[in-house]
Amino acid sequence: MKGSNPLAMPMSVVNISAYKFIALDALEQRQQALRERCEALQLKGTVLLAPEGINIFLAGERAAIDAIVAWLRRDPKLADLDPKESISDTAPFGKLRIRLKKEIITMRHPQIRPEGGRAPSVSPETLQRWLQQGRDDEGREVVMLDTRNDYEIACGKFSDAVDYGLTSFTGFPDAIAADRERFRERTVVSYCTGGIRCEKAALHMQELGMEHVYQLEGGILRYLEYTDADGWEGNCFVFDERGALDAGLKPAPLPAEPS
Repeated sequence: MKGSNPLAMPMSVVNISAYKFIALDALEQRQQALRERCEALQLKGTVLLAPEGINIFLAGERAAIDAIVAWLRRDPKLADLDPKESISDTAPFGKLRIRLKKEIITMRHPQIRPEGGRAPSVSPETLQRWLQQGRDDEGREVVMLDTRNDYEIACGKFSDAVDYGLTSFTGFPDAIAADRERFRERTVVSYCTGGIRCEKAALHMQELGMEHVYQLEGGILRYLEYTDADGWEGNCFVFDERGALDAGLKPAPLPAEPS
């Protein structure tokens, strides 16, 4: 993991993103309890709750962020919640939203049940080694598969990654079904911003019978946090007022709109 010098970092707001696919019930009670706790800690951001799990984007002071993570982990279902962090000068959210959804990431394929078991994952450090050597540890060619939308990819992506120019994640199943032969005898690593879309994507590819499928553990944000970003090009789009993060997880400008 990259080291940092706190004396050189005037930014004081801690931003976390985390998700977990796990069967959740009593969603309205969870929503109310979480809202009350976040308000008491003066946190801003968005939390999605669905029968398939939780998706979290929150910002606040260090003590408040540590407190909400500890509170969430008291639930046995969320005990291993593993947030990704970045720092900013101000909170990149205008208010707090705790929302109930049918899915925490919409694919509209109800047969894909991530809470029933995870797809195989590859750590950032291992993936970087694979990319540098051009093969996985069994000698297969590695292909990166971007599961994000086109406007996110415009900010940055892994070198030579495959993408489908999606405008919505709901288009992924049809796109991969038409292109699955491309990945035969290769190792495919799906990736996204924080891990949630690439996890569903990897499970769907397994359902299609594709072999040697992995998800990038923690997504792009974890890759930038735990490696020197070799193999990554550009910035990472994020869904808050920062717009994008650079390879050091600092706020970065979005690309200019085409004229």
